[in-house]
Amino acid sequence: MPADDESPQTTDESAPEARELRFAYVAGVTPGKWIRRWEERMPDVPLHSFMSDDGAQVTVLRDGEADLSFVRLPVEREGLSVIPLYEEQPVVVAPKGHEISVFEEVALADLSAETILDVDELGGPAMALQVVASGAGLVILPMSVARHFNVKDTVARKLTGAPATQIAVAWSSDTTDEVIEEFIGIVRGRTAASSRQPSAQQEKPKREPKPDRRGPAVKKPKVAQRYAPNPDKGRGKGSRKKGKR
Repeated sequence: MPADDESPQTTDESAPEARELRFAYVAGVTPGKWIRRWEERMPDVPLHSFMSDDGAQVTVLRDGEADLSFVRLPVEREGLSVIPLYEEQPVVVAPKGHEISVFEEVALADLSAETILDVDELGGPAMALQVVASGAGLVILPMSVARHFNVKDTVARKLTGAPATQIAVAWSSDTTDEVIEEFIGIVRGRTAASSRQPSAQQEKPKREPKPDRRGPAVKKPKVAQRYAPNPDKGRGKGSRKKGKR
């Protein structure tokens, strides 16, 4: 015998899932300002971010782990939309006490006698900087990456004559929607009122006109003129002839 007449609750599996936005970024990218602007403009759409290494910066898009990715060019662009954002200042990193530490910047041509290590062969910038600290050689990195890992017993100096790296935002071309467009607009510096922002294009409800409480307009009756018009009206000063006294 059933204890109660309560029927089991059912969930509506056909209800759409709440929209959220996920993005990845490589070391050296600081997305804090974009996150703050998103939270101000789109508080109803949660934003999730995570760091990816250079080898997975595009994989996270193809695997569906992220909707967008801040990548370091060059990348394989097939099936992707890519917008370059800014260039990064290159630096040379040497062990502490190296002679480059006495300069503010170093020319690439002056490093011809140095051992320049391959960052990718060493397993990425974090491991490469550890190798540099041991005195095995020098590495060339974007300044933002060297600052991000900040390995002790190393020194970094601006490098001239070396090609700059470039940061871009990428996403799958077939997943573009208004939410992604909104985020791209924020990254590119568009204001909330920009006509190119999807959120600004949404039609705002029209306000109904306020009722006119003054009532119908009533014309004032004309008042009969009691006095003759001034004969001097419209004349300049001294236009009236004065008689002899």
